[in-house]
Amino acid sequence: MSKNSASKTAIVVGAGAGGVATAARLAKAGFHVTVFEKNDFTGGRCSLIHHEGYRFDQGPSLLLLPGLFKETFEDLGTSLEAEGVQLMKCEPNYNIWFDDGESFELSTDVARMKLEVEKWEGKDGFERYLAFLQEAHRHYEISVSQVLKKNFTSLLSMTRPAFLRHLIPLHPFESIYSRASKYFWTERLRRVFTFGSMYMGMSPFDAPGTYSLLQYTELAEGIWYPKGGFHSVIEALVKIGERLGVQYRLSTPVSSINLDHAGRSATGVTLENGETITADVVVINADLVYAYKHLLPESSYGRSLQKRSTSCSSISFYWAMDRQIPQLTTHNIFLAEHYRESFDDIFKQQLIPSEPSFYLNVPSRIDPSAAPEGKDSIVVLVPVGHLLDENQGIGRKGLDIQSKQGWDAMVTKARETVFKTVEARTGAQDLQGALVKEIVNTPQSWKDVFNLDKGAILGLSHSFFNVLCFRPQTKHASIERLHFVGASAHPGTGVPIVLAGAKLTSDQVLEGLGMAKPWDKRSLKGKGVVRDIDRIQGLPLLSN
Repeated sequence: MSKNSASKTAIVVGAGAGGVATAARLAKAGFHVTVFEKNDFTGGRCSLIHHEGYRFDQGPSLLLLPGLFKETFEDLGTSLEAEGVQLMKCEPNYNIWFDDGESFELSTDVARMKLEVEKWEGKDGFERYLAFLQEAHRHYEISVSQVLKKNFTSLLSMTRPAFLRHLIPLHPFESIYSRASKYFWTERLRRVFTFGSMYMGMSPFDAPGTYSLLQYTELAEGIWYPKGGFHSVIEALVKIGERLGVQYRLSTPVSSINLDHAGRSATGVTLENGETITADVVVINADLVYAYKHLLPESSYGRSLQKRSTSCSSISFYWAMDRQIPQLTTHNIFLAEHYRESFDDIFKQQLIPSEPSFYLNVPSRIDPSAAPEGKDSIVVLVPVGHLLDENQGIGRKGLDIQSKQGWDAMVTKARETVFKTVEARTGAQDLQGALVKEIVNTPQSWKDVFNLDKGAILGLSHSFFNVLCFRPQTKHASIERLHFVGASAHPGTGVPIVLAGAKLTSDQVLEGLGMAKPWDKRSLKGKGVVRDIDRIQGLPLLSN
């Protein structure tokens, strides 16, 4: 602990994944930390819904990039295992269901992938698949080392030689679909290896090619599910923080961030009940666009954020079934016949497609505790457009998405489409008859419950000019001691990415105050003598 840290205090606004991780890190560094959360639960979108023995993940339901989770816990002096978090590997990764009755099984098993790829593209197709993995591997490794673990505080940050020499190999100016088309020559496999852009809330025809790293981590490192639900990871971070002295005040909304008289430094927060709390540092984990609009003084930058492109929203169903649906695996993807058009409806028209692609998760398939014995809990995520401002809705085709009646119609349409599609493609029967309880999230409820601007579930878009130095930074440009962490701040959206962001934000706070980073000591451990047999050697000039 730094000698300067004894009297330092920090406030974290919001108990999402980034907020709880940042709180634990600052407490580890010696801060007295208080977290204020508007809801009566932690985790934000990484929370659980319960109903009479059924359990649903409200948001994320698969764990990717496990190394970033491991790093977070190790930096805090513990491990996932020590905190009772049990990760279960999902095998296969997904079943992908097509409109023509065919399916494709994605897996970390190379032998299985060889059969699946060669079925559609022959022997040469598998060789191209391996080349695709090689490119995606480069995207992954470069992104982790040069983007996720680095801050980009200005345009000059992008001129770092270590980053600049990798910019072109990251293919940021080509789409995922364009890059995949170089390796996969059938439309079927191009869809198989590009649908993952939905996890960034983007169309594969717009998402930068860099994000093939998502396919890579799934295929090389696997998809994992935390026993007891994704929130078990967040709960573990909360408990670590509490052991370090973090205080959580739930059901306590913040109404504003307080500044000094000059408006140049954060001094604390005012709660909705009128209470004022002071602190040396304030970290905002609330939705960033919401924070600029509602918690901070009005500014031109805040107004500009509202005009930026954002991710999509979703209609999410949480279904309690009175029996198991054996045709479904843990993770299922149903792809629209008109693939490009379905994404255009979402991202250009901000509507629900006439035939949507959607994701269906059965947590009880891998974790029986998610449903009563002999029954299933099912989560369905149907990507839809985000909420529109009134002037944006003028002239749009289709339903009036601003009206409650419009959303009711969209929910009905989505439900009917999901039932019909799943039954037609998998052979499952009478899903609606097996449904005993339905809970629904819509763009409006995402906005109301979590203060998500426009109900966009993944924050700002990840187009090139919305990432790196162009993305909102982890520190306010003109207000000292005010920092940000979360989906819309650098480095971006997704729980593992936000955890990486929590480290960047915490490092920046400590550096600004001249305090030590306790996790830096970890790099000194395990540095032993390397045996000759383990030394990296150059290639021999001649083969033996």
